[in-house]
Amino acid sequence: MTTILHASPVFGPVKSRRLGVSLGVNLLPGSGKVCTFDCIYCECGLNDERKTSEKLPSAEFVISELEKRLQLMASQGQGPDVITFAGNGEPTAHPDFGVIINETIRLRDLYFPKAKISVLSNGTQVHKPSVFDALLKVDNNILKLDTVNEAYIARVNRPSSHYRVAKQIEAFKRFNGQLIIQTMFLKGYDLSGQSVDNTTDEYVLPWLAAIKEIAPREVMVYTIDRETPDSSLQKASRQELDRIGQLVRQQNVAVQISY
Repeated sequence: MTTILHASPVFGPVKSRRLGVSLGVNLLPGSGKVCTFDCIYCECGLNDERKTSEKLPSAEFVISELEKRLQLMASQGQGPDVITFAGNGEPTAHPDFGVIINETIRLRDLYFPKAKISVLSNGTQVHKPSVFDALLKVDNNILKLDTVNEAYIARVNRPSSHYRVAKQIEAFKRFNGQLIIQTMFLKGYDLSGQSVDNTTDEYVLPWLAAIKEIAPREVMVYTIDRETPDSSLQKASRQELDRIGQLVRQQNVAVQISY
């Protein structure tokens, strides 16, 4: 199936299901993917199929290009609802992530002070003080936790380095609620033919216990919306997502559901 790569360092704006009119910032090369996960549902494709030797864009280039785009949007009277760090992999892997966030806040305040700043991250770099501090500064610190089942994570998220759910949960708790958890719910089968259905109580109830422990300000429950590298993957149903959303609400946590 066809997957996409995003231009670097600025793309869009696009209409986001979860965030509104979003101006994207890609801190990774436009020619390939750089990620500490290799999710089988990633719209950018699999890591091995999207390798690149291109260097990461410099902080100076990112900020210059972002300011140019914001100036253009201001001249057209079309501001974004949100500036979103996403793109072709893991944005917090950029060595100057903290510097770029600080400068983005400055530019946002200058051109579109009502716009939010969001970061979509798999959370694998939050142990780094510079990343942790930067994420505390943004409006929407959106961190991934698809399940607490490590065997499932190994098959579906496929981390490139040592990953332990308990350690990740402890890291997320350090944000003291200043985070949003995003969770992808799927049906179908993985690349080896095993079920990836994480909508059942076997997966949902332990995940829900982790949500209660982390105590985020919101949970984003969603399913696949674009083409994926694995054609056997299927969307979770509206009924399944609604059920999960209701369980989250019962924990007194706000939930946003994207079908």
